[in-house]
Amino acid sequence: MPTATQAPWGDTPAGPVERHTLTNDRGNTLNVLNYGATVQSIRIDGQEMVLGYTSIAGYLGKYPYYGALVGRYGNRIAGARFTLDGTTYPLDANENGNQLHGGSVGFNRKLWQVEPSTTEDAAILTLSYTSPDGEMGFPGTLAVTCTYTWTNDDALHIQYTATTDRDTIVNLTNHSYFSIGGGGGSVLDQVLYLDADRYTPVDREQIPTGENEEVTATPFDFRTPKAVGQDIAADHPQIQLARGYDHNFVINGHDGSLREFALLTDPASGRKLRCWTTKPGVQLFTTNFQPGEFTVGDGAPIEPHTGICLETQHFPDSPNQPNFATPALKVGDTYNTTTVYRFE
Repeated sequence: MPTATQAPWGDTPAGPVERHTLTNDRGNTLNVLNYGATVQSIRIDGQEMVLGYTSIAGYLGKYPYYGALVGRYGNRIAGARFTLDGTTYPLDANENGNQLHGGSVGFNRKLWQVEPSTTEDAAILTLSYTSPDGEMGFPGTLAVTCTYTWTNDDALHIQYTATTDRDTIVNLTNHSYFSIGGGGGSVLDQVLYLDADRYTPVDREQIPTGENEEVTATPFDFRTPKAVGQDIAADHPQIQLARGYDHNFVINGHDGSLREFALLTDPASGRKLRCWTTKPGVQLFTTNFQPGEFTVGDGAPIEPHTGICLETQHFPDSPNQPNFATPALKVGDTYNTTTVYRFE
C-alpha cells in the first residue's frame, strides 16, 4: 500500500521546512516541500526525473522556480498591472517592469499547510495557503488548495482549487523541469509530441503579442513527434529571441475537460512522460539558460537544455489581452483545474 512520510528539511525566514515523501507500491517516490508546494524530487526505478536542489538553501536565493507552485498568476503580466471590472490594479514588478510568476514573493516562497493521506492506489498531499487581499497587488483574499496525488501507475495528478472574497485573477501552475533520461543530461535528443496547431508569439520581453499563429512550417510544429533539439537553433525570430523554446502553445480542442496534450520520449532509456490537462495552454521551456546563470543539485552550474518544462496554464498576460480567454475568478465561483503527468 502507498505510504506518506515526512521529515525536517531545514529552515526559511517563513519558518521550518518539511519534506514529504510519497511512495507508491512500485517503490517510486515523489518528494514535496511545504515551502512553495515544491516538487523537489521524483524518482522512478532509482533515477531522478526532475531538476532541483538537494538542500533548502538553493530554494532561498535566486533560482528558476524548480518544481514550485507559482501564483497567483503563473507566467507574465505586462506592465505589472491589469484592469478588472473597471479598476486597474498595479502589481509587484519583478522582471523588467512586468510581473513574472506572481511577483517577488509569490506562492513559491510561502509555507503551505500540508495534510497527507493514503488510499489503496495512491499517496496524497493536500496543501493549502490563504493569500491576503492585496498581496503582490492582487485583489481579494484567495484561499488556495493544491492536491498532489501519486498513484501506483507512476502518475502525478495535480488539482488546484481556489475561492475569493473579491473578484480577482488566478492562474496556477507547477514549474517542474523534467529530465526523464535521469541524471540531468541534455534533453535535445528527447522526442516531443504536442497536440497544438497554434502558439502565441512574444515580444522582446516575452510578452505575447496577442496573436495565435499557426505552427505549420515553423520550428513550433510538434504535431509529428520530433527531437527537441531538431529546430532549437533555427533561424526563426521567435527561436532566436528565446534562445530556444519559451512559448505558450494553444492546446487543441480545449473545452475544460481533461485532455491528453503531450508525450515526451527518451530514446536512450525508453522512458516516456505522458501529459493531460484541463487548461487551455502549455508553456514549453527548454532551460535556455546561459552557462553559469543558475545552479542545480548541490550548487553545480546548470548547463543549457538539461530540462523541459510543460507548464499548463491560462495564456500569459491574459488579463491584458482581449483575444485571450479571461483568467478572472468571481466571488462565489471556484477555480478548479487538473494536470496529470504519468511516467511510463
